[in-house]
Amino acid sequence: MSKRLSIFPLPGAILFPGLQLPLHIFEPRYRALVSDALARDRLIAMIQPQRPVDGAPLYNVGCVGRIGDVEALDDGRFNIVLEGEARFRMMRELDVTTAFRQVEAELIDDGDDEFVSAVERAAFEQEARHFADVQGYSVDWDSVSRLDDQSLINGVSQIAPFDPASKQALLEAPDLPSRCKLLIQLMQFYGFRDDGDEIVTLQ
Repeated sequence: MSKRLSIFPLPGAILFPGLQLPLHIFEPRYRALVSDALARDRLIAMIQPQRPVDGAPLYNVGCVGRIGDVEALDDGRFNIVLEGEARFRMMRELDVTTAFRQVEAELIDDGDDEFVSAVERAAFEQEARHFADVQGYSVDWDSVSRLDDQSLINGVSQIAPFDPASKQALLEAPDLPSRCKLLIQLMQFYGFRDDGDEIVTLQ
């Protein structure tokens, strides 16, 4: 079933179902977007533009978020936290009179019971430890080991320091095992360091 969604096209900002994304809203058109969402269903659809220019074509897959925490500032700006609800696939962009863009989209049912095999999980955690070491990240691995597969794989996909196209590919992965495999490949590529060579990063 198709659904009309108001979108926030922000390069590099990826949201996954079950995760949170804090946003500072200052542009007038997106302040209008937040005000409209708060007056209706509190839903905002995050999707990446294909180029970082105004009005650029959009990628096909994004994620609908529901506004959770919200702080309305005196000058009209907002600090909000979006809580990811479902991925969506854009069908077409709508011709609208609002300051913000809107699309017709279909929601993607990912299910709540996706998992990876024990072998895939072990391979992922091993690669994640190596990636964190070469990048100089401090990680509480005991806490990581207690996360369920979806929270772990999607969480790393959302916060990893990859370029927008790589993060989009993670979002578009058809299922959790596919996303896990791609994430391992990306960590291997961007975390690679030969003796004496610089660490490859995208930030």
